[in-house]
Amino acid sequence: MPPRRAVRKLIRAVAASRPRRRIRLENDERRAQLLQLARKAFSDRSYDEVSIDDLAREAKISKGLLYHYFPTKRDLYVAGLTEIANELVERVTTVPQNLTPAERVRAGLDAYLDHIWQHSRAFVSLMRGGIGSDPEVAQVIEGTRKRLFDNFLDDTAFAPLLVKDLKFQTAIRGWIGFVEGASLDWCAKPQLDRAALRDLLSQVLFAILQVVVPGAAVT
Repeated sequence: MPPRRAVRKLIRAVAASRPRRRIRLENDERRAQLLQLARKAFSDRSYDEVSIDDLAREAKISKGLLYHYFPTKRDLYVAGLTEIANELVERVTTVPQNLTPAERVRAGLDAYLDHIWQHSRAFVSLMRGGIGSDPEVAQVIEGTRKRLFDNFLDDTAFAPLLVKDLKFQTAIRGWIGFVEGASLDWCAKPQLDRAALRDLLSQVLFAILQVVVPGAAVT
């Protein structure tokens, strides 16, 4: 191939690639915008009260284009829940690894409570769901619980027990359920301050550990 033809071909290839990259960037930004709008809408109103027409109007796009990104309202709702769940798990599981087990528990609870207080409506939406017993919504919620269970005491002295002791596993899952219930109540009626709630939740966990693992060092 003559050099000039090769250069022209290369230039055309580079030029052709630019719009595709720009379109991809625009698609990602548009999807993120729609998710942000949906998260706010589903946090402020019930699932049935949220209208795709209203979301499309607020995003200044056609309803058909919105359906291009999310084929159904349910798809949009589940995507928003998944994003909320990922943020929550990431916040809780980035606690420093060099703390004692008790310090990690308190630091994890601090991160958890700080995050859900900042996003209380979204947290309530996640944990209570919005479309009944939908299996995909239930999967997101249960997946959140499992990831918290798998990571909360990871790399501590209790980690081997989580694998081997079924009684210990049951106790920790039950405690996570208690934390959820107390947190939902706190978001709705914050009668305790955050530090008092953190201390209560950690003390309950330490008491449980003393029952299922007598003599365990948690301080």
